[in-house]
Amino acid sequence: MTILSILEPVLLVVILAIALFQVQKRLNTISNGLGTLGFALETVEHQHLRPLRKLVDDINGPLNTINATLPGIAAKAALVVRKAGGK
Repeated sequence: MTILSILEPVLLVVILAIALFQVQKRLNTISNGLGTLGFALETVEHQHLRPLRKLVDDINGPLNTINATLPGIAAKAALVVRKAGGK
């Protein structure tokens, strides 16, 4: 009975050590994969997305102007409808 009392905690520590070692290996693998993914995403951003920034700004400028004028146009259209329809 005494041998089992000593052997049980030792076996538990060994099993936990093995499990922690497996977790460490898996986390290292994940870390390497995330590093590779981060580098790849940085490359895509630098080569493909940054050059588009100016084009997006060139498009958004006129769209913002149009968007700012829409409430005035809507108000004038509502006024025309009221005058034309007598409402």
